[in-house]
Amino acid sequence: MPETTDKLVIAGREFNSRLMVGTGKYADYPQMVAALEASGAEIITVAVRRVNISDRNKESLLDHIDLKKYTLLPNTAGCYTADDAIRTCRLAREAGLSDFVKLEVLGDEQTLFPDNQELLKAAEVLVKDGFTVLPYTSDDPIICKRLEDLGCAAVMPLGAPIGSGLGIRNPYNIRIILDTVKVPVIVDAGVGTASDAAIAMELGCHGVLMNTGIAGAQDPIAMAEAMNLAVRAGRLAYRAGRIPMKLHASASSPITGLIK
Repeated sequence: MPETTDKLVIAGREFNSRLMVGTGKYADYPQMVAALEASGAEIITVAVRRVNISDRNKESLLDHIDLKKYTLLPNTAGCYTADDAIRTCRLAREAGLSDFVKLEVLGDEQTLFPDNQELLKAAEVLVKDGFTVLPYTSDDPIICKRLEDLGCAAVMPLGAPIGSGLGIRNPYNIRIILDTVKVPVIVDAGVGTASDAAIAMELGCHGVLMNTGIAGAQDPIAMAEAMNLAVRAGRLAYRAGRIPMKLHASASSPITGLIK
């Protein structure tokens, strides 16, 4: 199947790119714009609390984003309770950003791990409110299944702590999640370099979301291109079907029928 027909589908919406990227931590807006372009991403996240949506006369992150080209995914970064996250999503929708949201409810400031109990509470309310909810969660298959049952459009288990760059720490849990839920599984957080993104895709994940892995690189624009290629390569490799792992060698050339 050609790559162009292998689309990511979330809540009935089709996307060609399986890489989603954030908009924070760049040196300046021109660097951010160039990195977004190099990434090939179609979905970009924006932290609602870091966007000036109250006074449009002042410069805003949104002034530098082509809204005809990108689908905004407002996120609730910095929220530590369900009520706070719900309020933030409603504010984003009222401001005209989107009802397509990345839901984060954090447990503590040091690890930035999700508070799954509060996450479930927020997800339930937001789904009933008509939001398309993509929740950032721990790599817990039970929680991911509960989020799917609540009506979330995808689940976004962490690969490692936010901004850590440690890569996929528990690929076995990710594989179990892939077997447990039917909605798209998008690895969110922990990706540090291109090989991490490729591994996530080779596991069968439907997409990868990252910010620091690109914005924190020495050359963010080059890293954005590398991540673009890695996600595409990992997806192609997954669909191609890797050879089985074996303990012993297997000759590349057949040894039967050789002339003696």
